[in-house]
Amino acid sequence: YVSEHLGHPDGVLVIDETGFLKKGDKSAGVKRQYSGTAGRIENCQVGVFVGYATRQGQTLIDRALYLPQEWADNPQRRKKAKVPETVNFATKPQLAQTMLSRALDAGIAAAWVTGDSVYGNDASLREMLQARRQPFVLAVKSDLRLPFLEGGIRALTLAKRVPDEEWQTLSCGDGAKGARLYEWARVPLDAPDQPGFLWWLLIRRSLSDPSEQAYYWVFAPQETLLTTLVTVAGT
Repeated sequence: YVSEHLGHPDGVLVIDETGFLKKGDKSAGVKRQYSGTAGRIENCQVGVFVGYATRQGQTLIDRALYLPQEWADNPQRRKKAKVPETVNFATKPQLAQTMLSRALDAGIAAAWVTGDSVYGNDASLREMLQARRQPFVLAVKSDLRLPFLEGGIRALTLAKRVPDEEWQTLSCGDGAKGARLYEWARVPLDAPDQPGFLWWLLIRRSLSDPSEQAYYWVFAPQETLLTTLVTVAGT
């Protein structure tokens, strides 16, 4: 249904999580944990979601409840909350990996996968996408070590080496107040194993405060334009 109504070759699969605030301790998976909804640690459930965005529109296409380890290892609590025996502990990136595989196996047209650093920092998820030759623009933390000149270098350190003339002011899409303008740059990393593909570090920095930066690990065809990567990151 989604492919028929929203499908497009330039589609983007977006992985993200959200929290559902709770007051009790009986709902499956509930505990004090970080909730993006509240912006802090709260008593909540957390769900991992896969969205699909194209120029035709956007929708959610899959979801999974995150079951913390203490829940997964507690038979009494599982039984009271009617957690199926087939459900085992899985990290949020593992849940995302399962759902992304399901979407791609179903044939949904996706040129890209994107998500925040919870998912971008996970090597197994990145390796799964690479094995499928599935391009991605995944946020990573500033201290993640990236493959550069046959060594490892932190994203923040590599970003500091970008010359001033290589930054470009680009919009990553419209927001409530118009174009979302930032400065962007990318740095080539050591090449991955797949012929025709490259790795980059994509860097976004604020126009008003250059110290405010975000970092993305990119796996993409070598002819990919910077403007395309910026659009994907903004999705």
